[in-house]
Amino acid sequence: MSHPNRVDDPESISKDADRVLELEDVCSGYGCMEVLRGISLHINRGELVCLIGANGAGKSTILNTVCGLIRVRAGSIKLFGCDTGRTPRDALVRAGLSQVPEGRKLFSDMTVLENLELGAYLRKDKDGVVADLEHAYSLFPVLRERCEQLAGSLSGGEQQMCAIARSLMSRPKLLLLDEPSLGLAPLLVKQIFSILKTLKTEGTTIFLVEQNARMALSMADRGYVLQTGSIVKEGTGRELLEDAEVREAYLGK
Repeated sequence: MSHPNRVDDPESISKDADRVLELEDVCSGYGCMEVLRGISLHINRGELVCLIGANGAGKSTILNTVCGLIRVRAGSIKLFGCDTGRTPRDALVRAGLSQVPEGRKLFSDMTVLENLELGAYLRKDKDGVVADLEHAYSLFPVLRERCEQLAGSLSGGEQQMCAIARSLMSRPKLLLLDEPSLGLAPLLVKQIFSILKTLKTEGTTIFLVEQNARMALSMADRGYVLQTGSIVKEGTGRELLEDAEVREAYLGK
């Protein structure tokens, strides 16, 4: 029997919960190495929240811990007010969590269409999947043109678009993105961020880890600064953009 306050019990999830994600004093890491130390943060419905920090600060570790790829050693994670605990990863996806990993992680020897279809592998609503595929193509028209092309033959920017579109095929309520602009030309970065703005307008809640701190903070409702596994600053996007320490460390000022 499912615990009544666990996210793998569909009846216990509040679809109208204002707080989509909440981490409280979370510690996690790899083997004997502790990476995250007492992380507390939250994301409200409809927000775009960004996480910035230097390489190696633990940003990806936070996302992977939220997704259940890394076990929580202490503290708690709640999704829609429900404790994720040791919830299986497929149950987290069913509950509305989806991640675009760093490096895209596409199946390079499969076509673009096959990669997108894999994003919906847990869904049974065929008509809804078809509609969402059309929506993905409307967001990323180049993917329609490349639908029969092997994903591994796409350009870096096209692969990133495919990775985002694949995550959208699960119809996420919370979308996690890990460095979506990494390695992309400036014009493609602007295009990716324009799509994120569209997704936010459509109601998708977004948790964004991003190296381009200026662009991320300029579009974020709120942000957190991570330093050596701990949150050292938080505030609105504008507040962090105007913070002298943030400007010096991450904005080239």
